[in-house]
Amino acid sequence: MNQDFTPKVVSVFQEGYSLARLKSDALAGLTVAIVALPLSMAIAIASGVTPDRGLYTAIVGGFLVSLLGGSRHQIGGPAGAFIVLVATTVATHGVEGLIVATMMAGVFLMLAGALKLGDYVKFIPYPVTVGFTAGIAVIIFASQISELLGLRLAVKEPGALVDKLPVLVDALPTLNPSAAAIAALTAATILVLRRFRPTWPGMLIAVCLASAVTAFLHLDISTIGTRFGGIPRSLPLPQLPEFSATLMRAVLPDAIAFALLGAIESLLSAVVADGMTGRRHRSNVELIGQGVANIGSALFGGMCVTGTIARTATNIRAGATSPVAGMLHALVLLLFMAIAAPLASYIPLSALAGVLAIVSWNMIERPAFVALIKTSRGDAVVLLVTFLLVVFRDLTEGIIVGFTLGALLFIDRMGKSVTVAPHDDEPERPLENTDSNTVVYRLGGAFFFGAAATVGSVLDRIADRYHHFVLDCSALSFMDSTAANVIAGTVRKARRAGVSVYIAGAGPELQRLLETHEVDGTNVTYVRSVEDARKLIAARPA
Repeated sequence: MNQDFTPKVVSVFQEGYSLARLKSDALAGLTVAIVALPLSMAIAIASGVTPDRGLYTAIVGGFLVSLLGGSRHQIGGPAGAFIVLVATTVATHGVEGLIVATMMAGVFLMLAGALKLGDYVKFIPYPVTVGFTAGIAVIIFASQISELLGLRLAVKEPGALVDKLPVLVDALPTLNPSAAAIAALTAATILVLRRFRPTWPGMLIAVCLASAVTAFLHLDISTIGTRFGGIPRSLPLPQLPEFSATLMRAVLPDAIAFALLGAIESLLSAVVADGMTGRRHRSNVELIGQGVANIGSALFGGMCVTGTIARTATNIRAGATSPVAGMLHALVLLLFMAIAAPLASYIPLSALAGVLAIVSWNMIERPAFVALIKTSRGDAVVLLVTFLLVVFRDLTEGIIVGFTLGALLFIDRMGKSVTVAPHDDEPERPLENTDSNTVVYRLGGAFFFGAAATVGSVLDRIADRYHHFVLDCSALSFMDSTAANVIAGTVRKARRAGVSVYIAGAGPELQRLLETHEVDGTNVTYVRSVEDARKLIAARPA
């Protein structure tokens, strides 16, 4: 089997899987399930669907991500990054539209993996990932303000931040002190436990404590039971949604956004896991696994699945050795549904909002954000443009514009890195033993379309001023067709002026590229080095 498309779980069992590894994976799976339990329900509610759909996503999607993915430690499930996209899709097309879009996204991810596009996701600039992650964090927090404060809105809460804030301000007189206190208690408990007992499951303890306080004091606040009637005790039977050409066309932009964000999020998570473990994930098989997981999740009524950085890191710290830990995490969540589902009815929605408030705060990579602002003006522009577009416009638009700006910044920097100068960085002067009309210029770095105009203007100024023109290409690391066309234009101009052109140090590939642009033996002389060019020039009759 081709290793590029072999799930990591297969490689693990080929290596040999022992009872000791199973014990480690079981403990890690239990630990991650404890973290994923409140988080999955909170993300689902924030996304505009019922909490059970978050659990379906974590159970079915999480199991398939571990079973078929390309990372040993990846934990799949619902992610905070998808809250805005999912909520928008549900508001526009309903749950049926969400399920269709999720299945379509799964197909797109599988195709991306089969076409080996996973290798290219790594080219997304770092300022873009930091910017859109921070933007998502702001949107998630803003989406939880009404639950954090127990507000009663007079109208349906808008999705856009600019429209949302006035509605929230108008609802401030309806603030519920009990809901705000429970949210504060939840957040404070998580922070305190993280500070003094970092190995304890802070989120689950905080939610349990908030639920107990709410039930004991008979607080008049919304809970999963009062809002949603609780959660079921088992998975539903798999069911295909009702596909229609009209609905598929309508949700196509959402499906593309799901697939794009899912690919970015999952592969970034896999990269983080590689950095923590020294392992190496298989990006294309990871995309295929994510695609199957999204289709599976949708069949069971779940939502978008992706690799989750926080849960994956928790899995590694808990001692996971293989994808079996992720599969066991899904089974533990299924066991919870079967045994303890009635207890979920007592969970206050403000407590889950408190959990998401902490999650959103953790999503903002504050040191990286500050460092990028200070690093360079270009990186700062890419970061801030991405961040502001995600917050005030659209997530997909933020990623596309940020990536485009990052690419233009890279092209500009690389274009400035190419050098075109007299040989040995000396002022233009005749070479020894040659006539006074010989000049040698050296090209260095990557000569491509981004530098074509600059280099072309320099070469054009010197191409017809001497009898002999030597172009040293030995220091070129790369040349594209645009650059080859520039050299071809320079050669044509030089030949029209009666100038002899020598190209020194061009390797076989570079020479073939130049020859395809008619820079061949009919109009230039190829030599191995500048010294060889000097000898030929010296031997020519005056």
